[in-house]
Amino acid sequence: MRLRDKLFGPSQPLVMAIVNITPDSFYDGSRTWDDESIVARVRRVVDEGAAIIDVGGYSSRPGAEDVTPEEEWSRVERALAIVKDVAGDVAVSVDTFRAEVVRRAIELMGEVVVNDISAGEADQAMVDVVAHYGVPYVAMHMRGMPQTMQSQTTYDGGIVAEVAAYFDRKIEQLNARGVKDVILDPGFGFAKSLEQNYELLAGLDGLCAKGTPVLVGVSRKSMIYKALGTTPDNALNGTTALHWEALRQGASILRVHDVKQAVEVVTLFGEYQKINLRAR
Repeated sequence: MRLRDKLFGPSQPLVMAIVNITPDSFYDGSRTWDDESIVARVRRVVDEGAAIIDVGGYSSRPGAEDVTPEEEWSRVERALAIVKDVAGDVAVSVDTFRAEVVRRAIELMGEVVVNDISAGEADQAMVDVVAHYGVPYVAMHMRGMPQTMQSQTTYDGGIVAEVAAYFDRKIEQLNARGVKDVILDPGFGFAKSLEQNYELLAGLDGLCAKGTPVLVGVSRKSMIYKALGTTPDNALNGTTALHWEALRQGASILRVHDVKQAVEVVTLFGEYQKINLRAR
């Protein structure tokens, strides 16, 4: 995977920091609505070691209200301008399923990573825009849209097998249309039950073995806080535990709310790997 003329491989896991410009994201600690809080958030995640800043203006929590393209762009544009000013050397990701938001973001920022929860299913122009600009593309597995996805959790062939087959088709389609830098996101929490999320996590190594970078986004999600009988505010410890497991199975990117803790997991896992490799 190439970002800003740097080549990143699987032995170099990255931390992607979530910067939500939304009033209704599921974890209220991630909401950065005014300019002052955006500046503070961006500075903090850079200081804590984020390799990518992921800016989103459309809440994708289950049942979230729709947002017009104009409103989404106004949110994203405001945040990107701040990121450009405060952290211009850090790679930027735009969390959107709309091709026009991507086009405008690239015009403003230059190269960005496109983080598309719909993998090109929601906007038929998305793949062509990504191919035209030659930017890295995160394709996530989801059924339906955030408003409907949790009613579509039946997988006749099993969640792991169906997600793997979906990505086999998707990679082939994207490559055929000129998208070369593809990153896979299994879509934890998107059209999956709590049990299916853990089945998917248990089979993550199979997705990682495809040779395409895998992004894992489990930070403070319901698969953690519901299993623990708590809330997103109290799900950091559980998040850290699952981050280690994701790295153990081969994840290349962790998309997180809590950058410092995720960077520490990556660092410790790197030390563990060194010893583990020597022992073999």
